[in-house]
Amino acid sequence: MIFDLIRKNPYVSQQELAETLGLSRPSIANLISGLIKKGNILGRAYILNESQQIICIGGANIDRKFHIKDKAQLGTSNPIRSTQSAGGVARNIAENLGRLGMDVTMITASGADKDWSFIEESSSLYMNLENVTQFPGMSTGSYTAVLDANGELIIALADMEVYEAITPDLLLKNDALLSRSKCIVVDLNCPKETIQFLCDFAKNHDIPLVLMPVSSPKMKRLPEDLTGVTWLITNRDESETYFNTEIKNDEDWKNTLQKWLSLGVSNVVITNGKLGAMIGNNEEGIFHAPSIPPEKIADVTGAGDAFSSAVIYSWLEGKTLLDIAKAGSLNASKTLESPYTVRQDLSAAQLQKDLGE
Repeated sequence: MIFDLIRKNPYVSQQELAETLGLSRPSIANLISGLIKKGNILGRAYILNESQQIICIGGANIDRKFHIKDKAQLGTSNPIRSTQSAGGVARNIAENLGRLGMDVTMITASGADKDWSFIEESSSLYMNLENVTQFPGMSTGSYTAVLDANGELIIALADMEVYEAITPDLLLKNDALLSRSKCIVVDLNCPKETIQFLCDFAKNHDIPLVLMPVSSPKMKRLPEDLTGVTWLITNRDESETYFNTEIKNDEDWKNTLQKWLSLGVSNVVITNGKLGAMIGNNEEGIFHAPSIPPEKIADVTGAGDAFSSAVIYSWLEGKTLLDIAKAGSLNASKTLESPYTVRQDLSAAQLQKDLGE
């Protein structure tokens, strides 16, 4: 009853509530205090906690690309064209989901520098950044790629040291936010102990957890026990590295996905480039979803994150596994056609229109 009255008028006074309900004002104060502790209402203005957020935890980088104009020459100066954008797996997913109309909060660690200011300016329209922790003595995460005239990677440099500061203690400062979240998405830029903490936290609070590998070397950050993990979205190389195996054909592909399910993950995707994706769970089975070839590739950056974001979004919307995989493949294809890490025309309505076409 008190909850309904506050919903109708978030600014109602405790005295007004007491008179309406025939209770004393101290009784009303105690009831409101209990609702705040449970997370049902937020703060003194009695803002109702009806909009659960998706919490994205992990990398928020500056992505720099240096395109060499002619043939690359070592030991000397090379004329280049350079570009800079906001990136990072968790941040890219947060922006995709924000553009799709989801309520998203980003938790990460950064430096107190110009790079973070650039990321903040690029990202703040699509996600809440109030829970970012800045470390003045550290550099904001960065990924620098040197590409030849054909766009092929020559060398890449990753400075991800700041993410080691995303510790369980840092996340415990956001305990109330995490405990009332709709879903937690975390990438493997975070330390192994943090991934383990989130697996335990999600299991104990019955909150869906999505694990996002970043690269094959970081697969060692996965906990041994994956019971309670809701989604694992991985690619062929990462799965091959984790199980020390080779995926040579569809049977290997399917068997590898079954291995992930046997470790306790509820839903698994293994993407395989142009060959599409394998998706499955123990209830609906395992399915192959073909890729959707782009009309023309403008930039490959962010396509994997676009796939994962559409998977998460479609799952939260209650779609079937095949529809989930189709949405992922489509968003990845449209992102490949875009020069941006996150395609600028993305919205829930546009994704639905694309799927209809």
